[in-house]
Amino acid sequence: MLPVLAGFIAMSIGDRPGLAVGFVGGMIAANGKSGFLGALAAGFIAGYLIVLLRKVFDRLPASIEKIAPVLLYPLFGILFMGLIMNFIIEPPIGALNTALNTALTNMSGSSKILLGIIVAGMMSIDMGGPFNKAAYVFGTASIAAGNYDIMAAVMIGGMVPPCAIALATLLFKNKFTKQERESGPVNFIMGLAFITEGAIPFAASDPLHVLPSCIIGSAVSGALSMAFGCTLMAPHGGIFVFPVVEHPLMYLVSLVVGTVIGAVLLGILKKKVEG
Repeated sequence: MLPVLAGFIAMSIGDRPGLAVGFVGGMIAANGKSGFLGALAAGFIAGYLIVLLRKVFDRLPASIEKIAPVLLYPLFGILFMGLIMNFIIEPPIGALNTALNTALTNMSGSSKILLGIIVAGMMSIDMGGPFNKAAYVFGTASIAAGNYDIMAAVMIGGMVPPCAIALATLLFKNKFTKQERESGPVNFIMGLAFITEGAIPFAASDPLHVLPSCIIGSAVSGALSMAFGCTLMAPHGGIFVFPVVEHPLMYLVSLVVGTVIGAVLLGILKKKVEG
């Protein structure tokens, strides 16, 4: 997953020449200690590295410039990518990633409810961004280690924001625009399918009120999931994998409670809108 992530981030910035360079950076991160955070950095570095190489090689003769995308960009891009990752990115980001994972893992024994609050809340901080993905990668890694309760908290934390927003658009119509009210109920489907990104347009339009509401709702759901001993062996799927959740009824209760809390907070915090 990490090389693919880095490769396509690089490709979105530096076009096709960035793909291979990003793959290499992501592979170094995956095999090293920096993990997801390193792969994220590798993607952006690889993309802008290709942009820089383009400017440098623009001065070459036309006959040599034609081979730049297939020879020079990959050659120098991968060379510099390897040096940057191994000597600049890996040491500090690797230490940070290791410390983060160690802290979360140590909490899983004695402070499971607090751990549930943290990982579920992280899923709502940026809804698909670095915090969200860091929590998700930690959850999937926990499955491999045999700790299935963490993934349950992670998934429910990602389901709450779209569901809370959808419920709020139905309960507090005067707090949302006509367009938001029309698109709001679709978030029920996205939330139940564990697609947190459905909440992004609402969060982007009013982050100061939407994000705290969703984070609190998710954190409550994550805490309840841990408290009820819910576990999940599937890394994705939302409501469609509830049959493999241990204590599914209490898991559903956790989701409903977090959704209602998030929706009520949205109704309280958001200002009335015209139209």
